[in-house]
Amino acid sequence: MILHYQDPASNGLLELSINEPSAAAHRHAYSRSETVPQYVILWNQGKRQKLVVDGVEYQFCEQMIVALGVFQAYALERSEEVTMWRYNRNFYCISDHDHEVSCVGLLFYGASDVMLLQTTLEEQRKLQLLLQVFEDELRTHDTIQGEMLRALLKRLIILLTRLAKQQFLIDKSFTGGDLDIVRKFNVLVEQHFRKHHTVSDYASMMNKSPKTLSNFFALYNAKTPLEVIHDRIDLEARRLLIYTDKSIKEIGYELGFEEHTHFSNFFRKHNHISPSDFRTAHKHAHSAMLQSA
Repeated sequence: MILHYQDPASNGLLELSINEPSAAAHRHAYSRSETVPQYVILWNQGKRQKLVVDGVEYQFCEQMIVALGVFQAYALERSEEVTMWRYNRNFYCISDHDHEVSCVGLLFYGASDVMLLQTTLEEQRKLQLLLQVFEDELRTHDTIQGEMLRALLKRLIILLTRLAKQQFLIDKSFTGGDLDIVRKFNVLVEQHFRKHHTVSDYASMMNKSPKTLSNFFALYNAKTPLEVIHDRIDLEARRLLIYTDKSIKEIGYELGFEEHTHFSNFFRKHNHISPSDFRTAHKHAHSAMLQSA
């Protein structure tokens, strides 16, 4: 079953897919199939299956839920067992509404990590009730339908943000203003990683010292600020190698490396393989997967 809401005035779009084999089981990074790029929330209500995000395979366990940003490529093993919310920025812009949901830089744009969120029986009950209300509202066509659906989506995002804080923060007391500093850092990295590669660059933007940022990240997760920057650069490198035909030199230049050898050394350090060999290996793996399908 697939239910849609579209606002012709704003081109805002919300789609809910429930156990639908014809739902979008995959999305290409930099896809042109979406007129307006969409955020995706996936809830696995079936058995454990494979979920590939940006070329990395994860075990998407029963009752796990994950939120993906607009340019994250994904592939599901069995979309018919997954409940899927898809919406675009015109329907609900998380940046404009971050004061309401506090998800930017954590749930979305939280550097390069994918947050596979586990759910308890109580949380599953809440999700199931929320899903039922989504279904009801998507079938109710009146002048306030859009606002009702936005309120429901906001509630869903808040629920997932709470789960992300509970499951991914090292120090559970690390909330409020301290967490906002980390979230702001993650957003700045998302905006500037192609040009700025050092912690001091971002510390200057935030009027903080590099040491202060390092102290915050020690409480937030196991990564240092520099590792967050490097991981985001590496993620984009892998996306460009997998999903585009750009040369290694072009990719290195796009990611802020003046010499393609510097980029190749960076990539090899993070992936233990050269960019060209990585691209070749992925193409062979993709061909093998198509032949076995």
